[in-house]
Amino acid sequence: MSTVDATTAVGPTATTAPPRRRRRGNKGATRAFWLFAGPFLLGLVVFVYLPIIWSAVLSFTSAQNTVTSTNFIGFDNYVDLLKPGPFRSSLWTFTIFAAIIVPLTFALALLLAVLLNQVTIARAFFRSAFFLPTACSYVVASMVWKLSIFNGVRFGLANQVIGAFGFDNIAWLSSISPPWYWLVLATVRLWLQLGFYIILFLAGLQRISPELYEAAYVDGAKPGWQTFRFITVPQLRTTSVSVLLLLLIAAYQAFDEFYNLLGNSSLARPPLVYLYYTAQGNQDYGHGSAGAMILAILIIIVTLVQGRIFGFGRAEK
Repeated sequence: MSTVDATTAVGPTATTAPPRRRRRGNKGATRAFWLFAGPFLLGLVVFVYLPIIWSAVLSFTSAQNTVTSTNFIGFDNYVDLLKPGPFRSSLWTFTIFAAIIVPLTFALALLLAVLLNQVTIARAFFRSAFFLPTACSYVVASMVWKLSIFNGVRFGLANQVIGAFGFDNIAWLSSISPPWYWLVLATVRLWLQLGFYIILFLAGLQRISPELYEAAYVDGAKPGWQTFRFITVPQLRTTSVSVLLLLLIAAYQAFDEFYNLLGNSSLARPPLVYLYYTAQGNQDYGHGSAGAMILAILIIIVTLVQGRIFGFGRAEK
């Protein structure tokens, strides 16, 4: 009884002091959070979300030669873009480009990551060698591809190589039948982005416990295809979905290599190049903003569908 009384006597002091310290601690943590995250959030709002909102507003106006919303015209800009014409053709260009570059990059990045993960000699050198092109500018790489490798004259590297085997010179960027410009576009994009996705797959491979492979060997699995199919691939599911998602978004955002290799050519003009010439060339910010909104909606839909199909963000069983 005396113990209970003593506890009751000291209770108010013991129970009120900790909450006060916790509140002071919470205030300090909150202040530190806003101190570090505040400038970033401010920049995010000013340079990302406000331009998106303003672009959405402009997409419903006839903003010609101005970036102010002067004449509200509803969905007319969207209707114009979705009619048969250059914007829809640019979506087909993107579809062809994505159908080429996404599976090609995914398969090569996974294959090279598996091989690099097994390298025991000069591992850092090989990883750096594959990652270095990622640091190169898309503009610089496009110029090298255009002026040096695939320049279409007999002094170009590609024509020199095929000439050694007895083939005629090829005008790589102007040939329509067959459309050799797709080879130029795909190889420059592949060279630039392959290293980044190799690093992602390497990170995923290093998360796989060696005990899983040892258990598989005990159960009779053979090294190689069986362990790759039944252990490596399932364990890389989350990484694979992330890589596919990033590859698809990067394909949607293709601009630099198309702009620098082909300019405003109708042979292969992705949506961003078309919208760039619409907004900056013709000063038609209404149609340009509407096209940007359509692209954003397409990316959101594809991302949600892809996440639904492949279970992106779903807890692993």
